[in-house]
Amino acid sequence: MLNNKRFAPIAAVAALTMALTGCGGSTGGGGGAGSDEGPAAENLDARGPITYVRGKDNSDVVRPLIKKWNEAHPDQKVTFKEQSDTADQQHDDLVQNLQAKNADYDIMEVDVVWTAEFAAKGWLQPLEGDMAIETEDMLDATVETGMYNDVLYTAPQRSDGGLLYYRKDLVPKAPGTWDEMMGMCDIAEENDMGCYAGQFAQYEGLTVNVAEAINTAGGTIIDEEGNPTLETPEAKAGLGNLVEGFESGNIPEQAITFQEEESRQAFQSGNLLFLRNWPYVYNLAKTEASSKVQGKFGVAPLPGKDGPGASSLGGHNLGISVYSDHKATAHDFMEYMISAESQTFRATQGSQAPTLAALYDDPELIKQLPYLPVLKTSIENAVPRPVTPFYPGVSKAIQENSYAALQGEKSVDQALADMQQAIKSAAAGS
Repeated sequence: MLNNKRFAPIAAVAALTMALTGCGGSTGGGGGAGSDEGPAAENLDARGPITYVRGKDNSDVVRPLIKKWNEAHPDQKVTFKEQSDTADQQHDDLVQNLQAKNADYDIMEVDVVWTAEFAAKGWLQPLEGDMAIETEDMLDATVETGMYNDVLYTAPQRSDGGLLYYRKDLVPKAPGTWDEMMGMCDIAEENDMGCYAGQFAQYEGLTVNVAEAINTAGGTIIDEEGNPTLETPEAKAGLGNLVEGFESGNIPEQAITFQEEESRQAFQSGNLLFLRNWPYVYNLAKTEASSKVQGKFGVAPLPGKDGPGASSLGGHNLGISVYSDHKATAHDFMEYMISAESQTFRATQGSQAPTLAALYDDPELIKQLPYLPVLKTSIENAVPRPVTPFYPGVSKAIQENSYAALQGEKSVDQALADMQQAIKSAAAGS
């Protein structure tokens, strides 16, 4: 199990954001944990058809699981509503439907950074009492992502840690540090390919990449009291590494447009030496007929300052809407989706990171997924993005200012100063 000390700042941030909520008025909503009235107290025993809402199923692991459920539960069938593959669009779709109290959004896949926002607004059914789930066998880090104010609101379904994909046929070994990786970029030039890319378009993926760069350099985005801490030498070094990468050409110019899929396709097409991306890439790069890197790539922890870097802790949990008409069915489907059987299927078929600790040490599973020990290292070294009901505003501040720095429109110092001020404004609800 993971060390809970890494997540000590979360409690402090939650406390701060609740104080801000009391005076900001931007997080209103229905009844929360322990409420004996309002939508959270309704339909707890009701069963019937439900709708499962989540982002695009690129790895085709959702439909087989739903089919199996529906065959066993003909009177409680699940309909799959597939969203886009863009996190920002998924978030906005959920917000619009939850604000409208749409009962058709029974159970939703929730990005780990949305839990606090949705819980504070009273949209998520607290997972306590009859709605409780078992979390004892899950990685501590994944359970923390489902908590808000010491109450579990979302069930850890699949985790995520950033990984470094590299061309093992072209480099002697995976780089252990950022500087070592940058020193290998002449190999990329010799092979007429880009050196390194992550996700640098102006969207949530940029927040992830910038947070990783800052945390890996020893910086932080917020302190234990929830105050922004971006005007530091460490934060400057982190963002500066990315800016310098673009300026030198070690990060190709077109990477400023990359989201997950564009960067994956660039690597699979043989146009990148190194790629930062999520575990789902492994299975696709290994098996897709169009992949030019089959048998030619390896996986390593993200390179850091003196060792493994600090991945942003990713993942998607399951949340039940307080407006669902059939919460008992939604709860049972939730337990089915977080079971060892379902998690093993998603891991083997879609390279999705489990939340159950034992699966990372399963010899048979490691034979099929040799990157699992690397992924465990990534998750163990991961740092969560800021946990706050005001997360969209905080992420926007990071995205806008870091994107301007990457494009050369702002200096690193100016971008961090503006980011610092914008985060303060977001936390104040202004």
